[in-house]
Amino acid sequence: MEKSVNSPLLIKNECVDEFSDLPPSEATILRQQVGQVSINATFLSLFRYADAYDIVLLLFGGVAAIAEGCMRPIMTIVFGQLSELFSRYTSQSEEYFFGHDGYNYTEPFNHNSSSVYNMTYYDDNMSNMESYIQPDFFQRELNRLTVYFVIIGIVDVALSYFATYLFIDRGEVLSARIREKYLASILRQNIAYFDNLGTGEVTSRISADAILIQEGISEKVGYCVANFATLIAGFIVAMVRSYKLALILSSMLFLMMITFAIGSQKMKRAIRRSISGYSVGGTLAEEVLTSVRNVQAFGMQERLAAKYDTFLVATEKYGLQAGICLGVMSGVMWFGVFSADSIAFYVGSKLIELGDISVGQIVTVLLTVTHGAFAMSHIAPHFKAFTSAMAAASKIYSTIDRESAIDSVDFTGTKIEDLKGEIVLKDIKFIYPSRAKVTVLQDFSLVIPAGKTVALVGASGSGKSTIVGLIERFYNPVKGKILLDGHDLMSLNIKWLRSKISLVSQEPTLFACSVYENVEQGLIGSPYEFASATEKLELVIEACKQANAFNFIEQLPDGFNTLVGERGFLLSGGQKQRIAIARAIVSNPRILLLDEATSALDTKSEVVVQEALDRASKDRTTIVIAHRLSTIKDADLIVVMSKGEIVESGTHTELLLKKGNYFDLVQSQKIEKETEESAVLSETNSVDEKFEDRVIEKVKTKVSIKEIEIASEMSEQGQEEKISGYGLRDLMVFIAEMSASENKYTLMAIFCSIVQGLSYPALGEFYGRAVQGLQYVLTNPDLMRREVYTFAGLFLLLAFILLAATTASVSLYTYVAQRLIRRIRFQMFRQLLRQDIEFYDQEENTTGALTMSLASEAQSIDGLSGATFGQIMNSIVNVLSSAVLAISVAWNLGLVSVACVPVMVLSGFFRFWVLAKFEETVKKSHEASASYACEAIAAIKTVTSLTREDDVLAHYHDSLYRQTLSSRTASFKSSILYAIAQGMQYFITALTFWYGGSLIRTRVYGLVEFYIAYMAVIFGAQGAGIVFSFASDMGKARLAAFNIKVLFDRRPVIDAWSKNGSVPTNVEGNIEFKNVFFRYPTRPQVPVLKGLNLSIKKGQYVAFVGASGCGKSTTIGLIEQFYRTNGGEILLDGQDITQFNINAYRSEIALVSQEPTLYAGSIRENIMLGFPDGIVTDEEMIMVAKQANIHDFITSLPDGYDTLVGSKGSLLSGGQKQRVAIARALIRQPKILLLDEATSALDSESEKIVQAALDVAAEGRTTIAVAHRLLTIQNADVIFVFDQGMIVEQGTHQELLAKRGSYYELVQMQALEEL
Repeated sequence: MEKSVNSPLLIKNECVDEFSDLPPSEATILRQQVGQVSINATFLSLFRYADAYDIVLLLFGGVAAIAEGCMRPIMTIVFGQLSELFSRYTSQSEEYFFGHDGYNYTEPFNHNSSSVYNMTYYDDNMSNMESYIQPDFFQRELNRLTVYFVIIGIVDVALSYFATYLFIDRGEVLSARIREKYLASILRQNIAYFDNLGTGEVTSRISADAILIQEGISEKVGYCVANFATLIAGFIVAMVRSYKLALILSSMLFLMMITFAIGSQKMKRAIRRSISGYSVGGTLAEEVLTSVRNVQAFGMQERLAAKYDTFLVATEKYGLQAGICLGVMSGVMWFGVFSADSIAFYVGSKLIELGDISVGQIVTVLLTVTHGAFAMSHIAPHFKAFTSAMAAASKIYSTIDRESAIDSVDFTGTKIEDLKGEIVLKDIKFIYPSRAKVTVLQDFSLVIPAGKTVALVGASGSGKSTIVGLIERFYNPVKGKILLDGHDLMSLNIKWLRSKISLVSQEPTLFACSVYENVEQGLIGSPYEFASATEKLELVIEACKQANAFNFIEQLPDGFNTLVGERGFLLSGGQKQRIAIARAIVSNPRILLLDEATSALDTKSEVVVQEALDRASKDRTTIVIAHRLSTIKDADLIVVMSKGEIVESGTHTELLLKKGNYFDLVQSQKIEKETEESAVLSETNSVDEKFEDRVIEKVKTKVSIKEIEIASEMSEQGQEEKISGYGLRDLMVFIAEMSASENKYTLMAIFCSIVQGLSYPALGEFYGRAVQGLQYVLTNPDLMRREVYTFAGLFLLLAFILLAATTASVSLYTYVAQRLIRRIRFQMFRQLLRQDIEFYDQEENTTGALTMSLASEAQSIDGLSGATFGQIMNSIVNVLSSAVLAISVAWNLGLVSVACVPVMVLSGFFRFWVLAKFEETVKKSHEASASYACEAIAAIKTVTSLTREDDVLAHYHDSLYRQTLSSRTASFKSSILYAIAQGMQYFITALTFWYGGSLIRTRVYGLVEFYIAYMAVIFGAQGAGIVFSFASDMGKARLAAFNIKVLFDRRPVIDAWSKNGSVPTNVEGNIEFKNVFFRYPTRPQVPVLKGLNLSIKKGQYVAFVGASGCGKSTTIGLIEQFYRTNGGEILLDGQDITQFNINAYRSEIALVSQEPTLYAGSIRENIMLGFPDGIVTDEEMIMVAKQANIHDFITSLPDGYDTLVGSKGSLLSGGQKQRVAIARALIRQPKILLLDEATSALDSESEKIVQAALDVAAEGRTTIAVAHRLLTIQNADVIFVFDQGMIVEQGTHQELLAKRGSYYELVQMQALEEL
C-alpha cells in the first residue's frame, strides 16, 4: 500500500522508523528501495504533460471559453438598454405630456453633476430618442436591440463549441499521457516497491483515478473558465456602469471566493483520503478475484466481502466530508447571489433618489453581478471534479516522481563485451525491505564458475530464491558485493544484464496472448529481437520442441495462435511451465536461472524437459533451485543451504559419500521399489507411445460440440434480450431501490431541492416588483422605499433560506450517494464472488477488467445520484414552477417563451444520449487497457526479467491512441449539442423581449408582468441548461447502472447464493464418476474428459497421476462443482452432487491447489479463512500449523502469527505459502481432502514431514491427491493413472509396478541413482 500520512488504513505507524535498529548504511539502502515521494498536486500541475501543441490548443480553447463567458455581461448591456426603453415607455402617458403643467416624467432618470434634472439626458444608444417615445419608434428600437441578442447567441454557439471540443479532446489526450507515464514509472520501480503495493491499487490508479484526472482537465475546465470570465467581465461592466454599486456588491463575491478557497482545500484533503482508502480495498479485490476458485472452494465469499467493506467505510467517511464541504460552499454561494440582489435594490434605491444612477444602470449592474454570482454557482457543482482530480494526481504523481532504487530503464552502466558468466557472491548480507527484522543472508559467499551448473537445495526460506532475485537485481544487498566476470553487478546496465539472463520461476506466468507471442517475448533484448517473422517462428518452434511443448501446442484449437487466457488459465500447470521454459531458452541466454522450473511438470515431461535444460545448460552459467533432487544430480556443484548459510557443497556423488544433509534429503525422496530389483527394465528411455501427446480422438458424448455451442449462444442471446430492455426508467428505479434504506434522507433532500427550485420563480416575482417600485422614485418616494425595501428584505430572507436549503440538500444527497456507492461496491463484489467459474473463464471478465469495474462503476453512479440528482430535481422544479408562474402572470408571453425551453432541453438530452452511447465503447477500451496494465503489474518480476517494459508500454500506448482517435467523433457531436443548448438561452431571451416588448407596446401587459414572466422563463432555462453540463457524467452513470444491473440480474448455473438442494448429512466420502464427459465452456472443441469412470471408497487415500493436461485437475474441479459435466454423473455417497446445496456440499471439502493463494493480511487471518465461521482458537491454529510444519517458522518471526504476508503472500517463500495453505485446509476438518500438487513447492525435508502430516490428516476422511512427485503418493490405497481424459491403469503402488505399464515407467523416470 502506498503510504500516506492522511491514510487511516496504515498498518504501521508512520512515525516509527522500522530501519532504525540497523546500521546507517544498511538502513539507507533499504529506505531507498521502499521510500515514497509525497506530491501535493495543484490545478496547473494537472497539465504538466501538455506539450507545445497541447498548450496552443488549450490556450485557444481557453480564449474561446473566456469570450463565451463575456457574452452574458455583453448581453446585460443590451438588457439594460431595453429595460430603460421599457421603463420610459411604460411610465409615460398622454396626461403627463399634454395635460400636465410642463412636468416631464423622464426627468427623474436624467441627472448631471450640477444636480439639475434635464430632459436632454438619454441613455447610451437612445440619444436620438424623442422625449415622447412613439409606439413605432419603440418597436424599431425593440427590433434593433433584440437582434443583438440573436447575434450574441450565434457567437456563443461557435465559441461554446470550440471551447468544449478542445478541452474534451485535450483532456482525453492528456489523461492518456498520464496513464502512460504512470505505467512507465510503475514498470521501472524496484521489486521491493511492490511488496506493499497491490496490483488492485495500480488498477484503481490507472483506471478510476486517471478518469478523475480526465474529468478535472476536460470540458469542465471550459465551463468554469467561461463562468469565471462571466464573473470578471460582469464586474468590469458593473464598474463602468456604476462603480459605487458594483463595489458594494463585490463584498458578496469576496465572501464566496474566501469560502471557495477554504472549502476547496478541505475537500481536496478529504477526497485524497477517500481515494487512498479505496486503493487498499482495490488491492484486496484484485487478490480475491485472481484466486476465485480458492475463494469458492472454501466458501470465503462473505468473509472476504466483509473485509472489503471495511475499506469502503473509510472511503464513505471521507467522501461524505468532501460532500459537506461542497454543500457549505454551494450554500454560501447562493446566499451571496440573493444577498447581492437585496443589496443592489436597497442601495440602488438610495442612489436613484440622489440622481446618481438610472433604472437602466441599476438593472445592468444588478444583472451583471447576478450573472457573475450565478456563474460562481455554475462552478460550484464542478468544483468537486477539480479537487478530486488534484487528489488523484497527488497519488499518481507521487509514483511518477519516485526515483527507483533499481531503475530498469536507466541507460547508464557498463555492458560487458565478451560475457563469460562467472558469478561471485562475496560476504553478502541481505534483508527484505518489507521485513527489516529478518536477516535472510548473512556473510554469504559463493563462486559460480562460468559455463557450469550450480544447484541450490535446502529447506523453504533458506535463501535460495533470494540469491536468484539478487542476481536478477530485483533487490540490492545491504552489504557485500555480487560480481559478474569481475564487474560489480551494481555498476552494470540493468536492462543489458537482464537481457543476458533467462529466468523460469516457481510459479510460471504467461500473458493473455497467443502461445507464439508468449514464447516470442523471450527474444526481447536478444540479438533475435528484430529478426524476420520466419526466423522468429523457427526459433519459437525449436524452443517449444526442446521444452517438450510442441506436441500439445499442435493439438490446441489454433496451434501456436491459441490464446492462453489471463495468466494462462486455459492451460494446465505443466503446459504453462513448458511454455515458460521455451520462452526462457528461445534466446539462447548466457545465464540461466531455474527456480523450481520443473516443479509443475508430470514425470514424463520432466524427464524430457530436464534433458532439454541439461542441453541448454551446456557452456552457459546455470543456477538451479530444486526440491526434486532427481533434476539436479548431474549439476557441477550442489550447494546445500540452511537459514541463509551454506552447510554443504559438492557434486551429487561427493555429497552422498559425506552422508550429511544432502544424503538425508536423497533418502527421503527414494521411491519404494518393486520387491524384485532384477525386474527393473534397462530401457527406461523407451517411452510408451500412449504417453506421447496424441491427436485428439473423436469420442461419442451425450452432448455434441454443436449442441454445446448452440446452448451457449441461446443462453447469451437470452441474456442480451433480457438486458437490452433496460431503459433509463428501469435504471433509475434500480438505483432508487438500491438506496431505499436512505429514503428519508432522500425525501428531505428532495424537499430542499424543491425549495431551491422555487427560488427561481420567486426571483422573477421579486425582481419584477422591485423594478416597478423604482419607478415611484419621484412621484411617491415613500411608496418606492416601502416597495423596494420590502423586496430587498425578501431577497435577504430568500438568501438565508437558500443557504440552509442548499447546504442541507448537497450534504444529504452526498450522504445518500456515498452510502449508495459503498453499497453498490459491496454488492458488486458479492455478486462477482457469487458467479460460477465459467463467468471468469470468459475473455471479457479478466481480473483487471473486473477490478476496474469495482473501482469506477459505483463511482460513476454519482452521475445519476448525489449532487447531480439534486441539480436535476432542482432544475425540474425550477422549469415547471417558472413555466407555471410565467403562464399565470402573462399567459401568451409565457406560452411562447416556455415553448422554446424544450428545444434547449432536447439538445441537452441528445448530448446525454450521444455520450451515453459513446461511454459503452470507452468502457470496453478502458477495460482492455486497464486489464493489460493489471496483467503486466501482476507479473512484474516476469516483465522485468524479460525486459518487456518497452514492449508493454508500446502495446498500452497503441491501445490508448486508438481510443483517443475513436472518441473524437463523439466529442464533436456532444460539443455541437452543448453549444446549441447554450445559444438557446440568448435566442429565448431575444424572442421573449421581442414578443414581450410588442405586448408592452400595445399595452397588453405592464412592466411588472413582463419582468416576472421573463425572469421566470430565462432563469428556468438556465437552470435546465446547467443539468446538461453534467451530460458526460450522466452518460457514464447510465452505462455504469446498466452494467451493474446486468451483473446483479445474472443468475449463475452454479449459484453460491442458492438455498436450493439438500444438505448432505453423515457424509462418508464415497465418490463415484459414471461415464463423465467434460469440455471447458470457453473451448467446446477440446474434449477433456472422455467417459471417465472411477470409484473412490470412504476413507481411501487415492492419487491421480499422469501427463499434464490429461484431466487430473479438471476432475478435482468437477468434484468441487466448479463446472457442470456435459454428460455422466458424479456421486457422493450414491447421490448426484448436483442435488446438494452447493455451500453445504463444499463445506465438507477442503482444497489445496497447485499454486498457493494467500491474501493481504496476517498469517492468522489467512489460516482462519479456512474455517467456515472464521472463529478459531489459538490451540486449534497451532495444532494445524504444526501438522503443516509451519509453526516453528511462524514463531521465529518477530510478530508470530500476526506477521503480515504481503499482497498475495509475496513476503513468504513458495514453500512457506504452501504450508500456510495446507494449514488453512486442515483447520476446516473436511470429510474430503483434495490435494492438487499440495507439496509441489516444498523442499524435501518439509515435504517428508508435511506428507506424514497429510497421511495422518487423511485418516478417517477421503483424500484425493494429484501428484507428479510419485514419492508423495506411493502409500495411496488406489492410484489412478490418467491419459487423455481416461483412466488407463489403477491399483496400489506395488500392483502398478507389477503391471510394468505406464505407472512403472513413471517410477523409473523419477528414480535417483543408487548409492
